Amino acid sequence: MTTSSPGWGILGAGGIAGAFARDLATAGMRTVAVGSRDGERAREFAERHGIPNAHAGYEGLVNDPEVDIIYVATPHSHHREHALLAIEAGKHVLVEKAFTTNGDDAQALVEAARAKGVFAMEAMWTRFLPTMVAVRERIAAGDLGEVLSVQADHSQMLDLSPGSRLIEAALGGGALLDLGVYCVSLAHAILGPVTRIKASGVVDGFGVDHRGSAILEHANGGISTHTFSMMTLGSNRATIAGTDGVIELDPAFYAWTRYRRRHASAHSTAVEEFEPELVGRGMQFQAAEVERCIAEGRLESELMPLDETVAIMRVMDGITERMRSGA
Repeated sequence: MTTSSPGWGILGAGGIAGAFARDLATAGMRTVAVGSRDGERAREFAERHGIPNAHAGYEGLVNDPEVDIIYVATPHSHHREHALLAIEAGKHVLVEKAFTTNGDDAQALVEAARAKGVFAMEAMWTRFLPTMVAVRERIAAGDLGEVLSVQADHSQMLDLSPGSRLIEAALGGGALLDLGVYCVSLAHAILGPVTRIKASGVVDGFGVDHRGSAILEHANGGISTHTFSMMTLGSNRATIAGTDGVIELDPAFYAWTRYRRRHASAHSTAVEEFEPELVGRGMQFQAAEVERCIAEGRLESELMPLDETVAIMRVMDGITERMRSGA
């Protein structure tokens, strides 16, 4: 690293990149460069967020000696290409979720990072929020007993007008990659590997899913159910249930949110209510995890392991296959 505090480079200058830049600034982390295919857009982004270096194109960004870590914030369809570009330049990478568009691409990224000896992680920021830290603590303490069920909905009314990235197959559009990934990742984190997939959905003529649902069976005997849509607003809640209790996550379950914990025998009475203190959007916690791991010489996070990211993408492949086939 160039200093005791690593320098972040942001690859892409869209909305999610801006949110990430703001949260890094909130946490006092150093963003030293941004790169965009459009040089003027990069310069405007840099000026807006107080970033010292702006690069026209991505080669300059990944070869910037001030940059230690690259946050890849381009569309899903370009994650593999752009993450590989950073990895080959010897940079650590945090790749926006979904990590790639399919399991094979995810595996290729993991193998490249390991071969190069750089840190890599999927930017599933939800896992690092104080809410989910508290949820994991409750589960580890045995407060829910044996956890056997996760239910999650992520449904929003998004921009599906002509030209929107969300309905472009070539850009990795679709409700599952943008929204359903949060549900699948939550269930995988809580219940473990998936052994069986059932799914259905509404898929257009270009192969882009607009809404869908899935039932997953897990190796621990648990079952998770998921709904996701970019056509309708849903509850955006999640429930984690065990033999001794249940945790109910308020909307939006994947962001800064409250939860209530109840005993299994007295569902109407909360025994605990958790409400986090809001600070920004919350993307700074995953960035802090990246910096911690790198400082400790780790090449991946135990909270978001690379093999789990690949496994989740394989599950997403299975859901997509079933939605498209109608099986």
